[in-house]
Amino acid sequence: MVSSAVSSFPSRVELVGEGLVLRDWAEGDLAAMPGLFDHPDIAYWTPIVSPFDEAAARARLAKDRQLRAEGTAILLAITVDGGPPLGEVMLRRAPEGTELGYAVGPAHRGQGLAVRAVRVMAAYAFEQLGSQQVILELEAENAASVAVATKAGFRLLDVPLITGEEKGRPFALQTWGLDRP
Repeated sequence: MVSSAVSSFPSRVELVGEGLVLRDWAEGDLAAMPGLFDHPDIAYWTPIVSPFDEAAARARLAKDRQLRAEGTAILLAITVDGGPPLGEVMLRRAPEGTELGYAVGPAHRGQGLAVRAVRVMAAYAFEQLGSQQVILELEAENAASVAVATKAGFRLLDVPLITGEEKGRPFALQTWGLDRP
């Protein structure tokens, strides 16, 4: 039997800090997910499926559980008190490093949720996973995400752009990094 070099994530994760509670997605969140993710901005800037309906929510929850079980990624609901989800923060183990990602529902933007969630998730990556650096992969034209990266203390790394096509549109991602404190 071959043992995996990547350890799995805990079956339950709840991170508290920066006035937030980042918690596991639950069946009870399915009804709220379309209101967070079925939006033109989310469709344009992220790989999240569009349109995003209840079936997409169920598929996302199933995929979240699969990725966690594989030790590849964790997706957590962004909340202020452990209650209703306001967005999502993701941590993914990738060949290029420990990558973070986020999406905040349109009704909840402008409160610094993404910046705070990224800081909390980065602290988890450094303290619990032993990551030396966490990265964000962003399009330069996505001003809101670039602002999140800057406010969270990330710096643009001097590495080649990641290019590709998603949902029929070409993209070029910059890599931003935050080193272990």
